[in-house]
Amino acid sequence: MTVYSVDKLITQARKLGAEYKKSTGKVLPGLSNEIAEYDASRLLDLELCEDKIEGYDAVGRGKRKGKRIQIKGRTIFDGQKSGQRIGQIKVDKEWDAIVLILLDSEYQPFEIFEVERDKILDVLGKPSSSRNNRGALSVARFRKIGQLVWTKEDGL
Repeated sequence: MTVYSVDKLITQARKLGAEYKKSTGKVLPGLSNEIAEYDASRLLDLELCEDKIEGYDAVGRGKRKGKRIQIKGRTIFDGQKSGQRIGQIKVDKEWDAIVLILLDSEYQPFEIFEVERDKILDVLGKPSSSRNNRGALSVARFRKIGQLVWTKEDGL
């Protein structure tokens, strides 16, 4: 048992990540993803999986009950160029949807998009680039095909 709650640790991780980026110009590897998983579970009523070898990170509760979800996170820093990509999509694994949590330069969520498996596979199946073959999509493309399911201003 730890002395600190996960909420408090994530709050501190957000601050540390933002300060590290401001001080060094670099990001702490893996931080965006950890925060994104935490935020997705909290904001979308998901239960995070302990064993992620199945190809999904969480299982839905409530209106997403039983849905197997991959969680992707991307931090958008001030003045950052377009063309950002999300992490590799595990097309060979079983999952039902992907959510993309967009974080601001303070590692706070500002938008969440969701795309169903069929739509992702349809887009990745089109031979528009070699990146598609590796299961990679740009943030802009994901936003275009996805459904906005949460915003900082309006919630769900």
